[in-house]
Amino acid sequence: MTPAEALAGLRAFEVADGAPGLARRRALLAALRRSVIRRADAIAEAAHADFGGRDRTDTLLADVLLVAEAAAHSRRWLRDWARPASVAVSLPFLPARAWTECVPKGVVGIMAPWNYPLQLALLPAIDALAAGNRVVLKPSEAAPRIAALIEEIATEALGPGMAAVVQGGPEVAADFAAQPWDHLVFTGGTATGRKVMRAAAEHLTPLTLELGGKCPALVLPDAKLDRAARDILAAKSVNAGQTCVAPDTVLLVGHSAADFLRAAQAAGIPDTGTSVIDAAQRARLERLGAGVTIVWTGPGPDAIGLVPSAGALAEEEIFGPLLAMEECRDLSAALAWIRARPHPLAIYAFGATPAEEKTIAASTKSGALLTGRALDYAALPGLPFGGVGESGFGRRNGEAGFREFSNLRARVRHGGWSLSRMLDRPRSDMARRLARWLVR
Repeated sequence: MTPAEALAGLRAFEVADGAPGLARRRALLAALRRSVIRRADAIAEAAHADFGGRDRTDTLLADVLLVAEAAAHSRRWLRDWARPASVAVSLPFLPARAWTECVPKGVVGIMAPWNYPLQLALLPAIDALAAGNRVVLKPSEAAPRIAALIEEIATEALGPGMAAVVQGGPEVAADFAAQPWDHLVFTGGTATGRKVMRAAAEHLTPLTLELGGKCPALVLPDAKLDRAARDILAAKSVNAGQTCVAPDTVLLVGHSAADFLRAAQAAGIPDTGTSVIDAAQRARLERLGAGVTIVWTGPGPDAIGLVPSAGALAEEEIFGPLLAMEECRDLSAALAWIRARPHPLAIYAFGATPAEEKTIAASTKSGALLTGRALDYAALPGLPFGGVGESGFGRRNGEAGFREFSNLRARVRHGGWSLSRMLDRPRSDMARRLARWLVR
């Protein structure tokens, strides 16, 4: 099935059946949740094979559980989110009634990446379905076994009238981005995101882009270094650092790189349990780490490497099991480091006083700001998730995702009489006096 055929097929169902009501949307979300949970073991096995080694627990938590909880959360709160909201009516238009309503956009295209191949296909789909849309999914060809399972899940849980899956490589992806979707979601690298945005501009297709960035972890003077190091490495180890919100660079304020290295090696996290997905990604990481000293947390092939923030490591998103370190003379220097780069998806702060946290929030832009932990905010289904500028735009998850995939329509029901009717042409002297009175 081509992208154009998938879009045309769902548009035909849309014309014939209309948008699904709330009861059907809730049933679809429940069916999707059941279908994913039923295949938990198969998903873990498929991810392990696609990655050439992936930690089973990472898959169960980050792909299976996140999707199941997101579906349950949206199903629980959907009626509240969809309730029309009354709007105040000004004096000249009384006794009119005004309100807003969330209306489905239509057919949403979703382009998913390889790093969380199930989660990043189905989380946007949950938001789009909750908002009453139909979805066409383009899974990553780099995770073919998961892609096949996504098609199986969509067919079983949603059916041909609500969802379609398009399989294929880069040429299919380019064709997918060029279709006149009612909304298009892309998750991936910033360079590819620019290409997707150019393709979508041809049809003025509204976009949600979730891209990347160098998510910094600030370790401030009051931080307990052993705990900060352990929390940062725990976040970095998930999916071998192949996570858009993984800590990228540790900005050390009042601590030395040598002390952080010792704390990291004592943290007891020798490896990630997950492989870098393919030879191309391994070659990219080798290029980034060329010419610098790498200190590994363990002896195995899946260890995390700690490196100085230098050369390409200081500028490019790492997106793998390397963790850069940068010593900063004070908080101002650390904030200057962040501001010198594109806005990240997330900023993590350890040991921040309330005043320092306020300064960080006021001095930076990011999709999220966390203190005391890293990464796991993405597992909270009620929090909006997304970036700023080059790390993306638009928000998904929960109510934010429901609104992202809805058109906010204005509604007005006029009464039989109002002051505004007196201002219609032809205008009398009284109408002109009324206009002057309203202005005053």
